[in-house]
Amino acid sequence: MVKGTVNRPEPDDLLVTIADYAVDAVIDSDEAYDTARYDLMDTLASGFLALRYPECTKHLGPIVPGTVVPNGARVPGTSFELDPVHAAFNIGCLIRWLDYNDTWLAAEWGHPSDNLGGILATADYLSRQRVSLGKEPLTVRDVLTAMIKAHEIQGVLALDNSLNRVGIDHVLFVKVASTAVVTAMLGGTKEEVVNALSNAWIDNASLRTYRHFPNTGSRKSWAAGDATSRAVRLALMAVKGEMGYPTALSAETWGFQDVLFNGKPLTLARPLASYVMENVLFKISFPAEFHGQTAVECAIQLHDDVKDRLDEIEKITLTTHESAIRIIDKKGPLHNPADRDHCLQYMVAIGLIYGELTADHYEDETAQDPRIDRLREKMVVMEDKQYSADYLDPDKRSIANAVQVHFRDGTATEKVAIEYPLGHRARRKEAIPKLVEKFENSLATRFPEKQSKAILDLFLDREKLEKTPVHEMMELMVI
Repeated sequence: MVKGTVNRPEPDDLLVTIADYAVDAVIDSDEAYDTARYDLMDTLASGFLALRYPECTKHLGPIVPGTVVPNGARVPGTSFELDPVHAAFNIGCLIRWLDYNDTWLAAEWGHPSDNLGGILATADYLSRQRVSLGKEPLTVRDVLTAMIKAHEIQGVLALDNSLNRVGIDHVLFVKVASTAVVTAMLGGTKEEVVNALSNAWIDNASLRTYRHFPNTGSRKSWAAGDATSRAVRLALMAVKGEMGYPTALSAETWGFQDVLFNGKPLTLARPLASYVMENVLFKISFPAEFHGQTAVECAIQLHDDVKDRLDEIEKITLTTHESAIRIIDKKGPLHNPADRDHCLQYMVAIGLIYGELTADHYEDETAQDPRIDRLREKMVVMEDKQYSADYLDPDKRSIANAVQVHFRDGTATEKVAIEYPLGHRARRKEAIPKLVEKFENSLATRFPEKQSKAILDLFLDREKLEKTPVHEMMELMVI
């Protein structure tokens, strides 16, 4: 892959397949584009809501205070104008902070809209640069296409290849997907996409340390921003001619597969098309780790039956699937919001006690409520093998949970079981009005009424939105 170098091996097939898709694939799924529009709305909503939290906003802005980049990339909901690399970090940080953006569950789980940090920053930067040179800008349709492709790359990689099993974080797939798509957006050739991708894999990823007891912390909320911004950096380097490493995956001893996958080849479970966007999961009801979404729905359904009998509870049975047990079954002290929003028992306790779950329920003020830990101590978590099988079934992809409350007098509530969460494709029609409501409510937290209405009206008009130049859409969201 380096001009003038002899005996350079052919690039790994996986790198070539991803590069071919990123550069050449034509997306012809109307469902994918419509879902991508809603995904864009949902992702921005998650970011606008995060702007209310100082622990998030402390990460925003230029690295050197006061720096402004002329014709740079904007950060929605702010007045920042940054270079595209750091703008991608800012946007990615906002998107992920509340654990409220979309989700993909498979052998590896993750949040494909994390890639929007790099995509949106690059699209705004490119559009503004092009307009300054008298050229045509990118449109929102281009952003939606990039989103569909990034979702597909990350999500299909996740179907068969488990990073968590070897202790590294899922944001590596964000870095890989963003790198491929952003390099293509920048006009990179297939060779340049392969070069950039090879560097993304060689980078590897962060450990999952910050997602698990006893080290759970806020890095999990900016890790994806870090990954998607690194992707923009690698893409910019590649289109300037930086070399690649063709067998970054397969090289004996030193390649990714030998170093981290015990020699097991990385695979794509299906051809790259638009499957992931069409089947993506939206977090509409609760800002909570997705494996527990249906459990919270169950708990809220039981709220009226238990709210006046909390002191009479003897046991709470939580029936779930294996991945939920591995990720969010937590006992003992929970030290911060990042700990709490990844604890199945905490989320269920909030649902039973309060009949709702919002981001504020993870803050210290609510966590001091002694009833929460009392209920957590009474919870028994067990696996239903069928739930685990259906979770992995490509034709079902359910995320089932059940909750039942047992009282000291020998009585019990019904066992409430929910197979598909509200944001699942199986409940899409039910979910979309609530997604739009989430977007509208998020706008009201950040923008004056007239500006909010202009943004909402644009996003509700699919044809107009897709034709809108990216820099004009971004201008609407400057505050």
